[in-house]
Amino acid sequence: MLILSRKLDEKIKIGDEITLTIIEIRGDQVKIGIDAPQNVKVFRQEIFNAIQSQNLAAADSTTNLSDIGKLLMEK
Repeated sequence: MLILSRKLDEKIKIGDEITLTIIEIRGDQVKIGIDAPQNVKVFRQEIFNAIQSQNLAAADSTTNLSDIGKLLMEK
């Protein structure tokens, strides 16, 4: 892990297209602005973990395709 110290309004560049800017420092909380292309997804870690958990749960679900076919035929 790379650890960098930054002051208010200072920036960090990630590659050519992503810039992090320190917007505000208040007590133990830091507000960071992220400038990235729209195709780059940015999540808080807890949201990312929840998405990953939901994706794993969906992949683990055992849906029988023949049962789905039967349901479609009933309509």
